[in-house]
Amino acid sequence: MPAASQSVDLDYVLSKLLWMRDRHIWPNGLRYLWTDAFGVVLFVSLFEATGEDRFLEQAHWLVTEVDRVLGRPRGIRIGEEPDRDGQYFHYLAMWIYALAILARHMPEMKSKGVALVRQIHGAFVLPRRGVIWKMKEDLSGPYPGYGLGALDAFDGYISYSKLDEKNLAGEISDMRALIGQQAPSLWITQDLGIGMMLWMTHFHPDEDWAVLQRQRCLQVLDTMWMPAGYFCREPYLRTVKFAFTNYGASIGLQAVGAMPDRIEALHQFFDRHRSGDEYDEAAITHVMACSAHFPGLLLEHGWQDKSAPSGRL
Repeated sequence: MPAASQSVDLDYVLSKLLWMRDRHIWPNGLRYLWTDAFGVVLFVSLFEATGEDRFLEQAHWLVTEVDRVLGRPRGIRIGEEPDRDGQYFHYLAMWIYALAILARHMPEMKSKGVALVRQIHGAFVLPRRGVIWKMKEDLSGPYPGYGLGALDAFDGYISYSKLDEKNLAGEISDMRALIGQQAPSLWITQDLGIGMMLWMTHFHPDEDWAVLQRQRCLQVLDTMWMPAGYFCREPYLRTVKFAFTNYGASIGLQAVGAMPDRIEALHQFFDRHRSGDEYDEAAITHVMACSAHFPGLLLEHGWQDKSAPSGRL
């Protein structure tokens, strides 16, 4: 597998963070677990890149705010808005990954993450069957109308392993067994799902599931490239495009070192594209943009260069 190739545009990220804060989009907007998980990783990455303590402080503040607003006796709610009730396993897994990254500098975050795993794992995981995609907010049962998630066992495997392989050995084993069942028949056809799977494969690039899924994901994604400079949502949805999902594809491609020209092209396309709907000022669009322009500690080898510029936020 080619080595990860990280986009690093800190001037873009620092400018985007200022713009979001000025417009009360993020981090001083409404809480949303997926966005905040990527945001914690971004702040820690900026701390390691610049050496500025304020970024680590902002990461810790964000964790505190998520606990305050979205935290529940068991698990974490999807988002602050009324229609974002319930709990998604893949959001929780991304949050666990974020806590693992913050634990590099705040060791207490590891035990916090382990405690969260212990709260949610038994509720979501059905041995030999799969992982429930969405649960009721109190984790008393599946959210009506939702079944098993296609990527959730992979999400848990990666996040649990990054957090604490020793103390979560049993839970990791549960996820590894489900991956063994699911990976051979799994074909992902959605741009963000492909991006996240590619990202997950780069942590264990030589494991059978990772080799297989990397090949399949790149094969499908290649058919989704549009000449204008973006990936369509699904192979059969040629005119449908979203900025935040394309940025997710960018992160995955950077993780596996593939399609560098298309990464650059989609960044240029979506940096100027406006959809004319709520996504133009949605936090998820712009936090994912920052993460694509500077994946930092989303990538296995993280940030190495300490000579990056800093800015005032």
